[in-house]
This record gives sequence, C-alpha cells and structure tokens, in this order.
Amino acid sequence: MNAKWFGIVALIAVATLLFNLSSCGYNQHLVSLTIAPAAGAQFGGVDPALFVDFTATGTYEHPPHTKDMTTLVTWKSDTPQVAQVSTGGVVTPNTNCGAANVTATFYDSPNLVASNSAHIVVDGPAADGCTPAGPQPILTVDITGAGTGTVSDSTGVLNCIATCSATFAIGSTVTLNAAPNAGSTFASWSGCNQSTGPTCEVFMQNNVTVTATFN
Repeated sequence: MNAKWFGIVALIAVATLLFNLSSCGYNQHLVSLTIAPAAGAQFGGVDPALFVDFTATGTYEHPPHTKDMTTLVTWKSDTPQVAQVSTGGVVTPNTNCGAANVTATFYDSPNLVASNSAHIVVDGPAADGCTPAGPQPILTVDITGAGTGTVSDSTGVLNCIATCSATFAIGSTVTLNAAPNAGSTFASWSGCNQSTGPTCEVFMQNNVTVTATFN
C-alpha cells in the first residue's frame, strides 16, 4: 500500500473512532439516582437552625460514569410541614413534629429517574416545639347533604359512607377523596388545610373534623 492510500485509511479509522466516541457520549443516559445519607436524619425539635446536607449522585452508562447532581435534581418532602428541603438538598425541620420522607428526581428524556427515600424524624420535648408523647390525633369525617357518596383516604384506613373516624400519626398528611354515588354530585369540603375538587388534604397535628357535602 502506498503512502497516499495508507494516509486515507488512517483518516477513515480516526474519523470512525471519533464518531463512535461522539455517539457514545451523546447517548449517555442516567440509570440510577442515589441520595445520602440514605439512613435519613433525626432532629430533636422544631428548630430552623438545625439542618442536614443531603447529596444526590447519578450513575450513567454509555460510558459508565457517576456525577454529583445535588443541585441538578428536583428535591421533594412528602410532609413539608415536618421537614422541608431546599433546591440544594438542605433538609431542616419546619413547623410540626412527626415524620417525612425526602426524595429526588431527575428527568433524563424520556425517563423520570427517582432516587431512594430518606426518612426524616422531628421529635423532642415540648420545650423544643414538639408535642409530648401520648394519644395520636383523630381525624373525623362527616358526610352531609341531600346526596350520598363515599370518602376514603389514600392509605385505605378510612372508607366512610357516614360519619367515621380514625387515628393518624402526628405530623402526617392525610389525603381524602370524595366519590359521589350514582345520581349524586360532590358539592364541597370544609375543615381541610387545602382542597382541590374532590380531594382534601389534612395536616394531623391535632384532632380534626372534616365535612364532605354531596348533593
């Protein structure tokens, strides 16, 4: 093979290698997301000066690679009145005692990758802003109006066709859903911390009564 053809073959080989490397990098995608400390955190009172820094690490493939994604992910607390989390992964107690779970997600098209869950506990003496140990709060659901229907919660504890009640952990958030029977319509809620249509959210810090009206 003369020098000219050898040079052409070498250029083709280099171009192919660069194309493969470029394609590999372009197709790199996130396969898992891990937050730490995985064991979560425990706070001894409702004190905004207390905090724990969480980190998020992403694992990629094509090629294998790990990356600090703490400031890139979307952080979430499932009970924000107990524990709140900043966009940078800083977890602090909020206003109530109780338990919460912190997670992180990242959208890597076309997949939404979710992390493990870190358990957060806020507890302590009354002097630190926590409710002393004792009976847990009771949620009572009243059903009123000319119509009929069912009120249930997302955990399956409540399934009310008339007045009913149940005990829930202090600091938890209970989501209720109202379902009218045939021939009836859902009218309104009262007693919720927040509501949207047939859905009602209740923050369980004390005994609460919620009323669902069907027409």
